[in-house]
Amino acid sequence: MEQMQDKIIKLVQKSLSYKPAQINAVIKLMEEGNTVPFIARYRKEMTGSLDEVEIRDIEETFEYVTKLENRKEEIIRLIDEQGKLTDELRAAIIQAEKHQALEDLYRPYKQKKRTKATIAKEKGLEPLADWLMSFPSDADPLKEAANYISEDKEVETAESALLGAHEIIAEQISDEPSFREWIRNFTRKFGMIESRAKNAEADEKGVYEMYYEFNEMIGKVASHRILAFNRGEKEDILRVQVQVDTTKIFQYLFEKVIQNRNSATRPYVEEAILDAYKRFIGPAIEREIRGELTEKGEEQAIHIFSENLRKLLLQPPLKGKIILGVDPAFRTGCKFSVLDQTGKVLEIGVVYPHTAKARRPEAKQKIAEILSTYQVEVIAIGNGTASRETEQFIVEVIRESNSNAYYCIVNEAGASVYSASETAREEFPDYQVEERSAVSIGRRLQDPLAELVKIDPKSVGVGQYQHDVAQKRLNETLTFVVETAVNQVGVNVNTASASLLQYVAGLNKTVANNIRKYREENGSFTSRKALKKVPRLGAKSYEQSIGFLRILEGDNPLDKTAIHPESYKAAEQIVKAAGFDLSDIGSEDLKAALQALSIPEEAEKLGIGKETMRDIIDNLIAPGRDLRDELPAPLLKQDVISMEDLKQGMELQGTVRNVVDFGAFVDIGVKQDGLVHISKLSNSFVKNPMDVVSVGDVVTVWVDEVDTKKNRIALTMRNPNGSVK
Repeated sequence: MEQMQDKIIKLVQKSLSYKPAQINAVIKLMEEGNTVPFIARYRKEMTGSLDEVEIRDIEETFEYVTKLENRKEEIIRLIDEQGKLTDELRAAIIQAEKHQALEDLYRPYKQKKRTKATIAKEKGLEPLADWLMSFPSDADPLKEAANYISEDKEVETAESALLGAHEIIAEQISDEPSFREWIRNFTRKFGMIESRAKNAEADEKGVYEMYYEFNEMIGKVASHRILAFNRGEKEDILRVQVQVDTTKIFQYLFEKVIQNRNSATRPYVEEAILDAYKRFIGPAIEREIRGELTEKGEEQAIHIFSENLRKLLLQPPLKGKIILGVDPAFRTGCKFSVLDQTGKVLEIGVVYPHTAKARRPEAKQKIAEILSTYQVEVIAIGNGTASRETEQFIVEVIRESNSNAYYCIVNEAGASVYSASETAREEFPDYQVEERSAVSIGRRLQDPLAELVKIDPKSVGVGQYQHDVAQKRLNETLTFVVETAVNQVGVNVNTASASLLQYVAGLNKTVANNIRKYREENGSFTSRKALKKVPRLGAKSYEQSIGFLRILEGDNPLDKTAIHPESYKAAEQIVKAAGFDLSDIGSEDLKAALQALSIPEEAEKLGIGKETMRDIIDNLIAPGRDLRDELPAPLLKQDVISMEDLKQGMELQGTVRNVVDFGAFVDIGVKQDGLVHISKLSNSFVKNPMDVVSVGDVVTVWVDEVDTKKNRIALTMRNPNGSVK
């Protein structure tokens, strides 16, 4: 078993560019039950400071290689049981580096269903197939085939014997791994993906119009197009095929198989070769390549979704502000909620600015009173139905009441999902669904991460073809993104919801709920040690989670930092050596003293690693540091524009709402988000839009084109008068 483990680790090292020591350390730490966030934060010396994505890369590669090696052992055993395992075949199986190559080797020995070839073998026609493949110079195929006529075996004529031999040869050629590998590689390199309209009438909105007559090299087709093909095919609008020059493929097969071009058996074998490709190899390779392309498209779509989600979760919170959250609607009215600086609901209600003119003044008066009474600083408006009309209404209230409040359009995707969820019902049992939405919209501006974790990541509205990808893989990736974001930021254990706590390293839904219940029954936690009393929070879970759980007003000042309790002794010694005590953490004097320390020297004295030493000092200097505070703040406004106001060349500020393969959608404050095509993101070539913009970024754009009929806005980030801003 140990030998197998060493072999797997060597294969992982061969696949990845990390140092062997880093790979070994990660695998060892994983096997000891450590989580990815814990390893990334608290085991930097062991891993060489690998981040969460790199650690997961090693973890996934290790899992892949382990499955591959286990499959190799299984295939060797199965072929050996048939008595067909040669030293050459064993070596080829052992050397296979991909599942596809491994399955190609196993194909000839795989127990098949009863095929035409197996029936022909049962009739004793395999020697005839072998004779045809021997290409004798003085051959008479019909005469030779006549020897296999048998009433008992239902071989009535020489022609039927040759037909049976044809099936055997076709299957043999189809099963040859080297042929499949060459044809697969040739098709990948020179093949085209072709899309044609199958039922254009069903495409009422012309969504797939550009794919009605479409051809592109397999190696160059964009990921988003692959998933568009698949969807169009599924909806029975498109017919999609892989096209390749079969002349060269047949030429290759003839050269490999035909040993004597002058033999009379040659036409029979050539016919079997053509049939093997058309009936078996070609369709199989097409399925494989379409599968590879789909996997490529899915991986890119999942990558885009995960990057957008990460940026959305890590949007900077609007701390210390009194917020008015508004869930816009027409007939049913705009629900609102007033939130204090901690997110506590102060008032909730509804106004009707869009139902009848007579009710608009009443609605204005109510909102103006709210702004004045609670000294509201920012208004969060959901971007759903009636959003722009509500924005206009809010701007009128701000102007007419001389309020100093600003407003911000908040992406409300998933708010309705949350509002109807069990989590929302538990949190606000006495509120209506729409009222919960108003609270959620306001809190999204106050602390996006804490609020967004309450809903399924797939509902946040930043995906691309998310319903067309492998859901298991999507869920795993998005969960990893949420876990990484939560642990990078850290969690206030005395205010966090169970929804947020369950994403902390080492915790799960049950333990998260137990923390919440314990807090409700016993009051706020005053120390990290107190968490050991929580039911089901065992020693390993405590070790993994505790560094990410913060107690802001606790007994020990170190409990509000990201310093792990295992390093408290070192932290205390560092503070003491600088001539201070723990109550000075975060002070300017301590900061100056710590910045003067030699990290390598002090780390050696304390017997800790330099990375750990650096992290301890960073936390002693800024105990409440939040990585989100370093990012651009949300775009706050006091005025509004409409689509009709837009003119070509107009310069605007906007918020990136979504990033896709072909560009970015930017909210510029009108009803429709504008598209900055990938070609307009920069003056230089952009391969990936994410290299330039991210969800939540505040960017300067210029209006390129406005189509009011189609409700489309084309934007550019290429300054008509100069460079990209």
